[in-house]
Amino acid sequence: MITTKFLLRDVVDDDLPIFFAQQTEPDAIYMAAFTAKRPTDQAAFITHWRKILADATVLIKTIIADGQVAGYVLSYETDGKPEVSYWLGRAFWGQGLATRALTSFLAQVNQARPIYARVAKDNLGSIRVLEKCGFRIIGEDKGYANARGTEIEEWLFER
Repeated sequence: MITTKFLLRDVVDDDLPIFFAQQTEPDAIYMAAFTAKRPTDQAAFITHWRKILADATVLIKTIIADGQVAGYVLSYETDGKPEVSYWLGRAFWGQGLATRALTSFLAQVNQARPIYARVAKDNLGSIRVLEKCGFRIIGEDKGYANARGTEIEEWLFER
């Protein structure tokens, strides 16, 4: 399916069960790598999201594709630096949707620059999205990936 209609909108409560279902997809969990300790714990997921939505420093939008909730894109601060992240449900991979969403999000948000991102070194799709959106690799790091139960390498990006 190629997505034709696309928009970003504010997150609403009805999005959360969809986000939860998307974040329990095994392929997605593996690719994201840096997930919650218990990604299938719905109560913890909802608590975490309530905290995100209440945080005025977090900018977050739901990605809508052909009338369906496809995922989300957000920015937040880590160690005082703005960072972006995004998540798409498995059914929406490979359509250029993440690139469209991140491009649109970056154009809409009045975020300090530079802005950063990080991605597991083997997540080639996400690396490609970031590069298409003007991010460049500025370094590498290692971190414990809950989804994989081990420490993995990641790329650090800047735009």
